[in-house]
Amino acid sequence: MPVPASSSLSRRAFLAAAVTSPFVAALSAAGKPQVGLELFSVRQELAKDLFGTVRAVAKAGYQAVEFFSPYYQWDPAYARQVRQLLDDVGLKAPSTHNGANVFTPEGLKKAIELNQIMGSSLIVMAGAGSAVKTLDDWKRVTAQLAAASETLRPLGMRAGFHNHQTEFMSIDGTRPIDVIAKGTPRDFVLQLDVGTCIEAGQDPVGWIKANPGRIASIHCKDWAPGEGPDKGYHVLTGEGVAPWKDIRAAAEAVGGVETYLIEQEGSRFTPFETMEKCLATWKAMRA
Repeated sequence: MPVPASSSLSRRAFLAAAVTSPFVAALSAAGKPQVGLELFSVRQELAKDLFGTVRAVAKAGYQAVEFFSPYYQWDPAYARQVRQLLDDVGLKAPSTHNGANVFTPEGLKKAIELNQIMGSSLIVMAGAGSAVKTLDDWKRVTAQLAAASETLRPLGMRAGFHNHQTEFMSIDGTRPIDVIAKGTPRDFVLQLDVGTCIEAGQDPVGWIKANPGRIASIHCKDWAPGEGPDKGYHVLTGEGVAPWKDIRAAAEAVGGVETYLIEQEGSRFTPFETMEKCLATWKAMRA
């Protein structure tokens, strides 16, 4: 339920402070963030052959995957089969991408069950929907997200929100993403989509630094200005204008990043070739 009172916000901030400090300390001790693939990058292949596609992702060298909204239609028995697959090929599924409909008391129950089976501890709202237009609309969404955090925290889970361009565009002088950041507890994850942040004319490094410990998950999607088959979101990792070196430095120094998720909307190569090339570039940048 929405909790608009300032005293409740203060209580959430206090509780989150207690959660965030040991969380960040544990992350620092855990070593390098894992590198995964947002499975939307291979969506057609996944729809045809989920098991074969997940095996191919593991063989390419990824450490993790993020399932997106179709997973919500699974039943628990199928989720257990997927979990066994992940265990067999050595992949983690730290988070899932979900429609706004999941963030209701009833919707969240099913998501919790499926995510717990798969070992996912972060349930991310992938977008608020086209009907959300005004600041009051965004405040209502934020209240939903904050309520989800309160539900998930006792289970050792977290809620999150994934930005697109819309959330970085001001409404009456206020960016919706700032409404979300201010109205959610400190352990709420602000999953950064780098490409859409940049296309919106915003600074991803500045956003990370402004929200220490809250950028646990990053969608590593590049972007290049211009039109054409090799522009926009069709560039491979490292071919666009994203300042990856600075992003990674900020994410690991102050952002609290746990998982980098390479995401592609399509490129001049096949989806499998694309995911392999992007991972190779990512590893080379690390070296």
